[in-house]
Amino acid sequence: MVQECVSLLQAAGTGASPQVFVDATYGAGGHSAALLDASARNTVIALDADPAAVDRARVQARKYPGRLIPRHANFAQLGDVLDASGHARVDGILYDLGISSLQLADSTRGFSFAGDEPLDMRLDPSSDEPSASDLLRTLPQAELEKLLREYGDERHARSIARAIVKRRPRVRSWRTGDLVAAVLSAQGSRKHQRIHPATRTFQALRIAVNHDLRNLERSLDSAVRRLRPGGRVVVISFQSAEDRVVKHRFKAFQQTGLGSVVTRKPLRPSAAEVATNVRARSAKLRAIQRTDASGRES
Repeated sequence: MVQECVSLLQAAGTGASPQVFVDATYGAGGHSAALLDASARNTVIALDADPAAVDRARVQARKYPGRLIPRHANFAQLGDVLDASGHARVDGILYDLGISSLQLADSTRGFSFAGDEPLDMRLDPSSDEPSASDLLRTLPQAELEKLLREYGDERHARSIARAIVKRRPRVRSWRTGDLVAAVLSAQGSRKHQRIHPATRTFQALRIAVNHDLRNLERSLDSAVRRLRPGGRVVVISFQSAEDRVVKHRFKAFQQTGLGSVVTRKPLRPSAAEVATNVRARSAKLRAIQRTDASGRES
């Protein structure tokens, strides 16, 4: 959905002046590169909480001297980053939520249930925040159940939480294999399941570890206020809890006159894109355009 993002963001300007965009989730850099390639007058401020992604951005920045500006920051810090960069307002802000294929492939992070690796899940592993293993060791069963139900829409939340607590005496430091085993013991047979039984549990835990929903809401509130009139925020989400935040915040912005929702219904990937990248099947793209030039982030 890269081209859809670029088209929606580029539509915010007339092409008469240079445009400044924010890639709030740099990841592998595909969206940033597409925006920079779309016009030699474009500048992209690239944020990412993952130090490895920021390193990739610094390498890519050599191809776009002065036009790609990497910043190691969570998107919750959007306002602070823009202030430090000297940009009171920008033309567009892009979010591609979730985790990247590169993070899934990193065997030190614990995002993937395909192998057996340390269960960290922090987007910034250098931070002092508790890891996923820490949460599994310490959270009461009722809180684990609530986490799985609210962040993962997991219908087996109670039995999975019970299985995690039951497994604790045998696990000193949780690994992905330990969590998968707990999930499978709670769910039983995998017959007729379209996705891996641990998918929603891993999603919920990743959201909890990184405070994704709270940070997303805070970031969107800042983002819409930092747009120039006519500027747009575009968000791709892959998980229902994240999409609900986007949908509700966009509705609130429209009701208060800050923005006008561009996508009446979320855009979905084409069959060809899903065939190329199966992870895209759950993607939903929503966009909003700034309509009120008054006020700014408080």
